[in-house]
Amino acid sequence: MRTNVSLRLRYVAGVSPAKWLRAWADRRPDLPLEATRVDEAGQLLELRAGAADLAFVRLPVDGDEEELHVIPLWEEVAVAVLPKDHAFAEAESLVLADLADEPRAPEQEDPAMTVELVAAGTGWAMMPHGVARLHHRRDVVAVPVTDAPTTRIALVWRVARDDEDIQEFVGVVRGRTARSSRSGGQVEATGPSGDARTDRRGGDKRGAGGSGRTARGRHGGGAGGARRAGAQGRRKGGKRR
Repeated sequence: MRTNVSLRLRYVAGVSPAKWLRAWADRRPDLPLEATRVDEAGQLLELRAGAADLAFVRLPVDGDEEELHVIPLWEEVAVAVLPKDHAFAEAESLVLADLADEPRAPEQEDPAMTVELVAAGTGWAMMPHGVARLHHRRDVVAVPVTDAPTTRIALVWRVARDDEDIQEFVGVVRGRTARSSRSGGQVEATGPSGDARTDRRGGDKRGAGGSGRTARGRHGGGAGGARRAGAQGRRKGGKRR
């Protein structure tokens, strides 16, 4: 049996694991949690190689589902990242049709570079709210796009690496106390901002599971219920300000 010296966690941009790190340190001071951010393109490389124990990934995941346990957690709304002086910068929300005729910035592998191009005036970019928030800068804004597809964050670990330590961390993420049992069914999965989201285990395999929250706010706080603020009317004579 493997003797653990630490629990190795990997996570993609847009996930803020500090809340769970604190909870784990309180519950298991004997087993440090090592957390490292990874590029989305390689989000499963270390996990599959055995160099990581768990990972917060952005679905979908590639490969054989039978090798992995996948718990979908929360949905991320899509936002349009725009230059601060863009005609739509003051909108509460947008729809895809609003952006159809707007130039799009060249998408880069590094989201920070994509945002850099947006700030330089090359166009707008679409990305999950969490990623836009991570790379926020003063010369751009993020506006929810209410009819754009959402993305989903999931907790993943290898079937071959399923043990009590892994299950205890899963319990922390899913909001179980130290005394709670690991029964199936619906539980409250706590997202990175601390608010509860419904999570459905779905047999520990990849699946829909859970309903994402909706939020409001001009700077990419969420869609689902956010009202458009007459973005088209903010154009002057059909041209940018």
